[in-house]
Amino acid sequence: MLKYSIIIPVYNRPDEIKDLLESLLTQDTSLFEVIVVEDGSTIDCKRHRLSIFQTKLSIQYHQNLMKGPGLTRNYGANSLKVE
Repeated sequence: MLKYSIIIPVYNRPDEIKDLLESLLTQDTSLFEVIVVEDGSTIDCKRHRLSIFQTKLSIQYHQNLMKGPGLTRNYGANSLKVE
């Protein structure tokens, strides 16, 4: 059962996503999901970085069209798995 959702808007920063996901692997709990929302990036973090974490973390990936960080976070929040 997931207890936390971490929503990450991203724009052209695959290296920073890699660092962030590596730090999430060191957490004491695994009761969280990661929701990455690509905000119109030209450098796709899914292809470049997320695939290596798919088996280690619960990751959802979405794409949005240049809405800005706030609206992109809201887009990710709307995709939450509510139980």
